Amino acid sequence: MTAEPTTKPAPTLARRKQLEMYRRALATLPGGTNSNFRAWGDDTIYIDRGKGGTIWDLDGNEFIDMRMGYGPVILGHADDRVDDYVNERMRRGVSFSLTSEDEVKAMELLKQLNPWVDMARMTVSGTEATMHAMRLARAFTGKTKIVKFEGQYHGVHDYALISVAPNNMADLGDEDNPVGLIWGRGIPEIIAKTIVPARYNNLAQLRRLFERDQDIAAVIVEPVLGNAAGILPAPGFHKAMRALTEEFGILLIFDEVKTGFRFAKGGAAEYFGITPDIGTYAKAMGNGYPVAAFGGRQAIMDMLPSKVSHGGTYAGNRVAAAAATKTLEILRDTTALADIHAAGKRLQAGIAGVVESKGLPYHFTGHYPMFSVMFTDKVATEYRDWAATDHELYDAVAVGMHARGAMPEPDSREPWFICEAHATGDTIDRIISIFTDSLNAALELRAHGGLGAGAGQADH
Repeated sequence: MTAEPTTKPAPTLARRKQLEMYRRALATLPGGTNSNFRAWGDDTIYIDRGKGGTIWDLDGNEFIDMRMGYGPVILGHADDRVDDYVNERMRRGVSFSLTSEDEVKAMELLKQLNPWVDMARMTVSGTEATMHAMRLARAFTGKTKIVKFEGQYHGVHDYALISVAPNNMADLGDEDNPVGLIWGRGIPEIIAKTIVPARYNNLAQLRRLFERDQDIAAVIVEPVLGNAAGILPAPGFHKAMRALTEEFGILLIFDEVKTGFRFAKGGAAEYFGITPDIGTYAKAMGNGYPVAAFGGRQAIMDMLPSKVSHGGTYAGNRVAAAAATKTLEILRDTTALADIHAAGKRLQAGIAGVVESKGLPYHFTGHYPMFSVMFTDKVATEYRDWAATDHELYDAVAVGMHARGAMPEPDSREPWFICEAHATGDTIDRIISIFTDSLNAALELRAHGGLGAGAGQADH
């Protein structure tokens, strides 16, 4: 006779108000949300408020937030230091389509924290930042094509939505000649052909691309795969890629939308010791406010304003500029980032102890402030490796954590994000306890035949 499960079942979350809101929203918003990434059908979450590292949905369910808005909230929700400063500045007016001192100060701080950046401009979203970075690279080099890596996400403009998140790895094509897969309809094939997909951590394949195509303007890279659990570069990969791009006269764009001001004060460029040509920033630079920027070497940025188009009514609006100013000052002047890293390190240690006690194969991806755990015995080096991990176990654990009061993204491609507020009190211990209960429940479910036993089911 099969023994009955002994793990305490997860509580049932209240959903009445959110289901009502979902039905109401469907009449106005496609999918009931303002982003495809938030549309989860009947499970769509409607938020009420957040404070520090905690959020509450419309039904009053409370969660430790481990998504942090996909990374922007570096300090914590409704941080008084940032909000008070923004409120004071915005009372002078928000949007003039004229330049204020706030904008200048924000970009001075960006340069101070990223000393390799000579000049920078503000925009509103990471999507715009990468779009303008690509345009600058094409203008500066006089070439057309941009190389991007499989599984990397650079926003939702047409030039970015190539080989982002395929479910079937066979669709990616030959390993030496990856196929450029358009993500969604409405993107002209002629635009897609200007984006050349490459395999992350594969320098030999990158060299072959450079040798056979003389029309490559730049390589754009998330320093870690922010859309694939934060997969890390192999030791020396970024330095070798930097040397390779210089050898062929190709620009290097570091997309620091997720890693900027999180991996280090100077982002992944500082952390990995790399000097790119162009960098893009957003998310953590404003603690959740809609702010972004792109910057780089003087000679490239000098293409603006006379030779390259860039504009935006809301670029550098006072709310965004004030949020960036105060957030970057806090990251510069306090121990916030060190505290975040210490909290992430402690969380990893706790999770490692739990997983190892079960004898499960695993490894961490990413870095302490932005990481995930993969259930696999192979260390992932590219997006194709993500497909071979035990998604069923990860998904069951993530859903179980949600039910128990902690909210990582249910898709295993999205890393867990740590904020300054997580470093206080018993938050990390609570996450470890919730993870433990969720893993135990998932393993019991598998033991009783309610969860598959295999890996590599890329079913998201």
